[in-house]
Amino acid sequence: MTTDSMVNTPAGLSSAARRAVLCLVFLGLVFAGFQLGIMPLAALSMSRDLLGDSYTAAVGGEWFARHTAGMMFGAAVGGIFLGALGDRIGRARAMGASILIYSLCGAAGTWAASQEQMLALRILAGLGVGGAWPNGVALAGECWARASRPTVAGVAGTGINVGIFLVSQLGRTYQVTPESWRWLMAIGGAPALLGLVFLLLAPESPEWLAGRAANASTAASRRRELFTPPLLQRTLVGIALGAIPLIGAWAASKWMIPWADEVGAAQPGYKATTQGYWAVGAILGSFFGSHLANLLGRRVTYFLISLGSVSLTCGIFLFSAPLRPEFLPLVFCQAAVTTLFFGWLPLYLPELFPTHVRASGIGIAYNFGRFASAAGVLFAGILLAWSGGNYVTVGATTGMIYALGMIVVFWAPDTGKNA
Repeated sequence: MTTDSMVNTPAGLSSAARRAVLCLVFLGLVFAGFQLGIMPLAALSMSRDLLGDSYTAAVGGEWFARHTAGMMFGAAVGGIFLGALGDRIGRARAMGASILIYSLCGAAGTWAASQEQMLALRILAGLGVGGAWPNGVALAGECWARASRPTVAGVAGTGINVGIFLVSQLGRTYQVTPESWRWLMAIGGAPALLGLVFLLLAPESPEWLAGRAANASTAASRRRELFTPPLLQRTLVGIALGAIPLIGAWAASKWMIPWADEVGAAQPGYKATTQGYWAVGAILGSFFGSHLANLLGRRVTYFLISLGSVSLTCGIFLFSAPLRPEFLPLVFCQAAVTTLFFGWLPLYLPELFPTHVRASGIGIAYNFGRFASAAGVLFAGILLAWSGGNYVTVGATTGMIYALGMIVVFWAPDTGKNA
């Protein structure tokens, strides 16, 4: 990546450099997804090990909620502040810092001796996961011609779910049990090498370099700009549009995995199989979400995704269950529809903000939603305990959040891209 074909030119980046950027961003998001996929697969096994005789299904569900909420809280903080860092020092260097944080803090979970220690490490790993998304999306989007951005947005949106799929396949090959789960944490440290590549070798965004003078403003002033007219409305709507699919994903959809773990405990690998079905559907949905938005229009697409998501999510919890023959195909379909949001978001959110505040704007819009999703997951955990471990009550109740998307999207600004 140091050859002449890989350096910036006055017109931007060479084709080889742009391909390298897209591959590197994709890998960074894949490994961020790996971190996100660990807890749905390993949480109950880890809790059985760390809690010993005090473990119950309800307590295990509560700790799953806490670990997930901790990751979402950390991701929200990291997305906001590391997104702002990307506007200040460059997308590539901020992306490298994000990868190092989630890799090293994630791997440290190998030595966790209590639930409280693991919770702290999940929050720290979340900082890096949150920073990777806005910087990766901004870097990839700015390095490619506008005509290519739907495909680039699809690739960026897919990366997270490819990582979740990799976790599921590892879980099918090597059983995640109360006696054997720490190896999954250790593997999460491998991407630290990728973080160094970003810091030392990755090409930088030509748009960011061209606007470096504007980027010299402080992070605080950029955040103030996002929360004052004329950007205030765009920021608030962006937060709402990002929050709804995040709350739905983590407060509703992800509960299908521990539900499958609890009901299908007699079938080794069933929880990994469930996560695999979900991840394959998610890979397809997150890739095609941007193309669907380009075809049907931004707001129409968001409305239709919201309608399909609330129908499928509530339908699975109310009318199906793990081990039934239709459950896994429905999980696949639910994932394919609900993750269309995550191809839509990396296409639409960058269109809301000018270059000098783009990573900050994307980080705030997307990661404020993670604060809401953390609260939603904690609410789901409380609801699970209150209902005596009834996953149907949790999933059907929290799945209703998707219905709000059909209302909020009418306030979405027309970006001039078939909105």
